[in-house]
Formats: sequence, structure tokens, C-alpha cells
Amino acid sequence: MSPASTGASSTLDAAPAVPVTDSRTAPGTPGYRRMSFALFLAGVATFALLYSTQALLPLISGEFGVAASSASWTVAAATGGLALFVLPMSALSERFGRRTVMTASLAVAVALGLLVPFAPNLTALVVLRALQGAALAGLPASATAYLAEEVRPKALITAIGLFVAGNSVGGMSGRIITGWVAQEWGWRVAVGVIGVLAVGCAVAFRLLLPAPRHFTAGSPRPRALARTVRGHLADPLLRRLYAIGALFMTVFGGVYTVIGYRLTGAPFSLPQGIVGSVFLVYLVGTVSASTAGRLVSRLGRRGALYAAGATTALGLLLSLADSLPAVLLGLVLITGGFFAGHAVASSAVSRTATHGRAQAAALYQSAYYVGSSAGSTVGAVAFHAGGWAGTVGVGLLAVLGVVAITLLGTRAARAHRRPAATAA
Repeated sequence: MSPASTGASSTLDAAPAVPVTDSRTAPGTPGYRRMSFALFLAGVATFALLYSTQALLPLISGEFGVAASSASWTVAAATGGLALFVLPMSALSERFGRRTVMTASLAVAVALGLLVPFAPNLTALVVLRALQGAALAGLPASATAYLAEEVRPKALITAIGLFVAGNSVGGMSGRIITGWVAQEWGWRVAVGVIGVLAVGCAVAFRLLLPAPRHFTAGSPRPRALARTVRGHLADPLLRRLYAIGALFMTVFGGVYTVIGYRLTGAPFSLPQGIVGSVFLVYLVGTVSASTAGRLVSRLGRRGALYAAGATTALGLLLSLADSLPAVLLGLVLITGGFFAGHAVASSAVSRTATHGRAQAAALYQSAYYVGSSAGSTVGAVAFHAGGWAGTVGVGLLAVLGVVAITLLGTRAARAHRRPAATAA
């Protein structure tokens, strides 16, 4: 991310430079609060819509007579659609503006969400969900680029953390609401209620989000886009951050796609409403994402990633026990570790990219949701083959990948510092 414009140039014959005030939004101001709340609501709507069927997979399996691996495509199709379209949507945001693209994306996704309850079969449901994910693609990358342009650098990780916290609240509330509504009226009514909730969030988002003041329209030409993407992919740090986001989301997608099957089956046999309430642990993600800035200040970026990976791995191991308190504690640790790692990695992308921020963020989001699709699919297949232990095994391999990539970054940073120290 480009440094803030905090000073004026000077020459030997000129008077001392007079500092220029940073005109970007500062924390604590009314504009910052409106911006944060608007994007928080956008995050709520995004995750509530994107994962609206995840807690309902056992019911969808029952109605259509399919296994978990087939029903999981209602989640994987949505996240896969988002992963495929997030980069083209980021190019549109460079041309038409972040706020315009975010508003249009949310409006189309909400409209499709109101059609999902009427899907006549599994194929139609998967197609609608894929279209919904593609529509939502304009929001995540545009949101982080908007914040990088409109918020002062020192407040960026906190602002992005609040957006990620909105994701966690949306994921939690969507699953809890669908769980209890589905228990009484079925999964179709449940996803319809989520659609109505998203309508309210979308309207409030558009009314609250301040107009951008620092956006400069760019070129959406394919050659320019390809050149920008190649530049980002050539950056070793950005490549590592993209891989870390994908691996963290592989864990999260696999665990939360399969957990409903585990808790509704033996030895727990919980009703659908109680299973939906289990997603209250998302509140832990809200806290860990919004406090990621303090974690980085204390441990550094790589130290925070190590801590997030270790927390996630411990949660996976705890969840193996056939004890409901142990499983719940495991979910708490998995959720806290995931959201902290995601907030650290995504904010690092925004700070690292000095140009084409929307594309840099879009590549991260694309990798992130590819990880979600992979986790949902592979986690469900592993559950079918080896039970919950199979899903946990997939998650532990992904966490091991996070640690290995972070260690590679640590060694690269030390190698970079060594010549500088020798020269000094």
C-alpha cells in the first residue's frame, strides 16, 4: 500500500517542508463509524447469503435423497462462483467505482437469494447458488480496496478486521436463523428468511456508506489487467499470503460443511435448531478478527500467523473427542484461529500492494474461496470415507501448509536482513 502523503518536497534553497494533513478518514470520526458499520452490514449479508445452505445440508440431503458429498455442492458452487468472478468484478470496480460495484453485486445476490427457496431440484439449486456466488464476487475485493483508499494506513487492519467481523456475524446469524426456522418450517422457508434479512442489510449499506473521496478510475482493459495480475503473482510475499488464505479457508470450509452431519448423527443426535445454535461460536471469530491488529502489534505478522495456525490445529484435535463440550471448545478454537489468520493475511495483502489494490485483493479473495470450495468438497468426501477423523485430517494438513509457508516467509525475511546488516 502506498505510504500516506504526510509531507511536501523541499530543496536546499527552500523553506522547511510543511506537513500535509492526511485527508483520509481517521478512526473515531463520524465518517469512519458510518463506513465501518456499512461494511460490517455488507459482510453480514455476504456470509449469510453465501453460506445459507451450509447448516441445512442434512435436510437438503434428506429431501433430494443425496449423500453429503452431493449436497455440499450447494456450498461449493456458491464459493466457486465467487472465486471465478472476483477478479473480473475487481476490474469493473476500477472503472466504475468501488461503491457502485458493491451495491450492484449485493442487489443481484439478494434477488437470487429470494429465488433459491423455489429451486425444484438439486441441480437447479446448485445453479442458483453458483450464480449467487458470482454476483457476490464484486463485494469482497472492492470492500478491501475501498478501505485501503479511504482509511488512514494505521487504521486499515482494524477497519478490515471489522469487515471480516461482519462476515463472522453473517455466517453465525445465518446458520442460527436457518437452523431454528428449518426445524419448524423446512429448509426452503429458512433460506427465504435469510434472503429477506439480506435485503435489509443491502438497503442500510447503500444508505450509510460514504461516497469515495480518493478513488481514481483505472483502465479495465484486458492487457492492463493481465499485466497487473502478473505483477502481483510475481511478488513472493503476495503469493504466500494468497496460499495462506486458501489453506485457512480449506480448514474452515471443511469443518463447517460437515459439522451438521456429525452433530445430527450418533453419538450426539442433536435436533436441527440446536445444531444451528452451535454456530454462536462465530462470535469468537468476530472478536478475533476485530482484535487482529493488536495481535500483530504484539507478535508481528508472522508471529500472529503462527499463533492462528496453532490455535486452529489444537481446535481440530479437540474436536475428535466424542464429548459435546470438547467438540464445542474445538469449534471455538478453530473459529478464533481462522478469523485471526484471515484478518492478518487479508490486511497484509492490502498493505503490500502498491498499485492495483483491487486486483491484489481480488486474487486473495479468489484463492480464499477456492480454498472454501475445496474444503467443502474434500471435507465432505473425507467424512464419507473416514468419518469426522477424515475431515480433521484434511484440516490438519492444511494447517501444516500454513505453518510451512509462514516459516518460508520468516527465512526469506532473515535472508533479506542479513546482507543489509553486513553492509551496515
